[in-house]
Amino acid sequence: MIEALRSAMDVKLADDPSVIVFGEDVGYFGGVFRCTAGLQASHGEERVFDTPINESAIVGMAVGMAAQGMRPCVEIQFADYVFPAYDQITQEAARLRHRSNGQFTCPLVVRMPTGGGIFGGQTHSQSPEALFTHVAGLKVVIPSTPHDAKGLLIAAIEDPDPVIFLEPKRIYNGPFRGDHSGKSTPWSAHPAGEVPEGHYVIPLGQAEVRRGGADVTVLAYGTMVHVAEAAVAEAGVDAEIIDLRSLLPLDLDTIRTSVQKTGRCVVVHEATRTGGFGGELIAEVQEACFWHLRAPLIRVAGWDAPYPHAQEWDYFPSPARIARALCKVMED
Repeated sequence: MIEALRSAMDVKLADDPSVIVFGEDVGYFGGVFRCTAGLQASHGEERVFDTPINESAIVGMAVGMAAQGMRPCVEIQFADYVFPAYDQITQEAARLRHRSNGQFTCPLVVRMPTGGGIFGGQTHSQSPEALFTHVAGLKVVIPSTPHDAKGLLIAAIEDPDPVIFLEPKRIYNGPFRGDHSGKSTPWSAHPAGEVPEGHYVIPLGQAEVRRGGADVTVLAYGTMVHVAEAAVAEAGVDAEIIDLRSLLPLDLDTIRTSVQKTGRCVVVHEATRTGGFGGELIAEVQEACFWHLRAPLIRVAGWDAPYPHAQEWDYFPSPARIARALCKVMED
């Protein structure tokens, strides 16, 4: 996925002179996760460059550039550090089109590694997606495979409005199925690790059915798509797994079609349960599919506590927790 993201930025830097990439350590060093490695050497220091450790300035400068016709793709080193820039994102970038009556747009992408599973503790493991889905004017994207990551990032860079692009760091190097003690599978051994050369786009707002099924619908995104696959195998349930890919815009048509078929739904995300995006998904399903539901909806999420270091795997939604939810929803 690291290589796919790098390829997406490389493609856009090469074919669009208005695209620039900057952030903390993204230039000479190539990023803390190496997603921008080699881009400065290929495209020069004026288009790929390092910034001071100042998230508010990074995004604030990017908003001004975007308003003047450039297409900044900036990196916040960890999603946990975005909060100093939250005002610039929500009050400036998200509002620019509306407050200017369409005279200005803000074609800005804010890339952020998100989520846990790497023993990062409470300041390197948070999943803040719901804080952005609440803000009108933003788009929010979370890929689960290298193939999707490249196509979605190119689409995000080409989009005329600000996009929050969250990259689950636990799956940068391979799909994670929830067994932290087992050997990880590299993306090179996974079908979704095949990434086309050159330019291609996956439109924002289109979910993907990762596994067809008839008994229950599982809504997930990012790392949890792969953990849900392991849970379905463990539970022995014929579940349909939908990878949302975009939280905003949300592909409600795909969700509605699946839940109306299965009559049951389990929502899975790594973020804190209360106020998490799972609550919004449940509300949408309840409104759109009420008369088709055969059982109450269930969500599996992180706990309402700071992300722990010593007990990370008690917090991280496991295949066992998801499997229990699947079995419970089938009993009702």
